[in-house]
Amino acid sequence: MTTTAQPRVPTDSSPTGGPALSDAGLRARRAAKRRQLGACAVLMAPFFALLTTIFLIPVGTAVYLSFYSDDQPGLGFGPENTVFVGLRSYAAVLTDPTFLGGLGTVALYCLIYIPLMVVGSLALALLLDSGVVRLRAFAQLALFLPHAVPGIIAALIWLYLYTPGISPVIDLFARADITIDFLGIHTVIPSIVNIALWSNLGYNMVVFYAALQAVPREVIEASVVDGAGPVRTALHIKTPLVRGSIVMVAIFTLIWALQLFTEPMLLSQSSPMISSRFSPSMYIYDAAFTRNNYGLAAAASVVLLACSIALSYGVTRFTSRADAEEAR
Repeated sequence: MTTTAQPRVPTDSSPTGGPALSDAGLRARRAAKRRQLGACAVLMAPFFALLTTIFLIPVGTAVYLSFYSDDQPGLGFGPENTVFVGLRSYAAVLTDPTFLGGLGTVALYCLIYIPLMVVGSLALALLLDSGVVRLRAFAQLALFLPHAVPGIIAALIWLYLYTPGISPVIDLFARADITIDFLGIHTVIPSIVNIALWSNLGYNMVVFYAALQAVPREVIEASVVDGAGPVRTALHIKTPLVRGSIVMVAIFTLIWALQLFTEPMLLSQSSPMISSRFSPSMYIYDAAFTRNNYGLAAAASVVLLACSIALSYGVTRFTSRADAEEAR
């Protein structure tokens, strides 16, 4: 009985081409991955270069300086020596009532400024998106134009309007037998909030308006068909869909508010209610350039940075948790 030998089919383990094809494919995938990583590195290099130059190096320098201080032996007549002082500068900052008072002032400023900024700019964006406002392009330009004015110039303009004797606004109130001191003890913070709102409201309005343009028109049309009015559509349809932009604007506004400096610094020339350490940023400026205590200024800068990071992280975590609970 004769048997016919079956042809031998090469397998992956045979040396007839299986392993060679597998190795070639693996090498091709590795080469493609290396090209992708190289492209990512090239594209991300400018970002990391800027991050290192304008953030990491200054922060590292501030942390380093906060642990050192310049001491003069011999009753102040000897040469200055830079000595390691550890956490002494941090203890001095955190026990200084003027710095703690500045933190309280900025906290009050944030409680007034941030809600007005977010709600006001969102309301303006919703009005523009609804089509109620005519000449939409002109309205956008008029609202955004104050943001194009530099902060120092804006503060000078409002300083002129707040100063008694030269302000046409105060003269107008005086003709109506109304006496108002915009830089008094109870009005100085609202006056600073007014300057910040005037400068930045239009910018954030443009951010919200751009986000609203990305909302699908089909969703809005469906809400109108279901009987939702303009107010209900704005509050229950459009606003939830731009929640990410709201969080972003709130975080950026919080960070800028904690660095309050330009407005009170200029207004301090006309108001005794604003001291040289009115805000943490003014405290840092005074410590560095008036008292020449760079270690104390660096420690205060690090404390302010830590507060900014902690509050920003808290806002992000709160919104993420709210989104997760809503998704359930």
